[in-house]
Amino acid sequence: MRIVFAGTPDFAAIALKALLGAGHNVVGVYSQPDRPAGRGRKLMLSPVKQVALDADIPVFQPASLKPEDAQQELAALRPDVMIVAAYGLILPKAVLDIPCHGCLNIHASLLPRWRGAAPIQRAIAAGDADTGITIMQMDVGLDTGDMLLKVATPINPDDTGGTLHDRLADLGGEAIVEALAKLAGGKLAGESQNDDDACYAHKLSKEDGHIDWTRSAPEIERLIRAFNPWPGTFTDLGEQRIRIHQARAVAQESDQAPGTVLCREREGIDVACGTGSLRITSVQLPGTRALSVSDLINGGKPVLMPEQELH
Repeated sequence: MRIVFAGTPDFAAIALKALLGAGHNVVGVYSQPDRPAGRGRKLMLSPVKQVALDADIPVFQPASLKPEDAQQELAALRPDVMIVAAYGLILPKAVLDIPCHGCLNIHASLLPRWRGAAPIQRAIAAGDADTGITIMQMDVGLDTGDMLLKVATPINPDDTGGTLHDRLADLGGEAIVEALAKLAGGKLAGESQNDDDACYAHKLSKEDGHIDWTRSAPEIERLIRAFNPWPGTFTDLGEQRIRIHQARAVAQESDQAPGTVLCREREGIDVACGTGSLRITSVQLPGTRALSVSDLINGGKPVLMPEQELH
């Protein structure tokens, strides 16, 4: 089959590598336009674009697929199927109708749970026991198309947004290769989603990482893991913004107000929460790198001291 691939970040690049490694005929790759990044604001190639260039595959980077000329350019590739993974652009119905087998999306959740932009982080933050990859037939809705193939993986107690992303990226590559084999054999059947079971994984913002200490300690712990490495979690101590990299919930209850530092020991800094306490084990002060609490104490800085209040 003639395959067109559309994606932008690392998650998608791993799937493209899997397709190429399985010997599929990728005739064109779509990725979002290059954007400035880093301190020098130099234009950076997306991970998907870099994989495509390394494999000598033509790359297309329209700002939108709504214009007729962009659609004609895609149609000229004569794709049998289009594979989409974290592309970041809306595909109009006219685009969905171009490949004879339509467009297949690699989605990082077990649909219909967690439709939307941030399914990996939202699944951890919600305390889901498992998640996975769904290969979906795309339609004009937001992750609403028929489910073609599902692969599940447990969410481990120590999983972060980063570790789960990497595991799901690998699963996504394996799943799309399996789905295409079934498609070629006429054995890829769709199952409609139950909209009543759907929930929406809103796009992440930096402000989502601001810790609300009135929440329970297990909720805050999950949030810290979910938002590691991005967008990260933080709390404010006076005018200082302190980033929290690692923490765990402890059963200790307190009559102190949520956000009050209860104790500061080398094994961690305990903070009162709405229910239980959170033991912080790795922090980052303004202008510094991440530190273990033991190193923070060795540094002698009087921050996160007992009875100080975080907000």
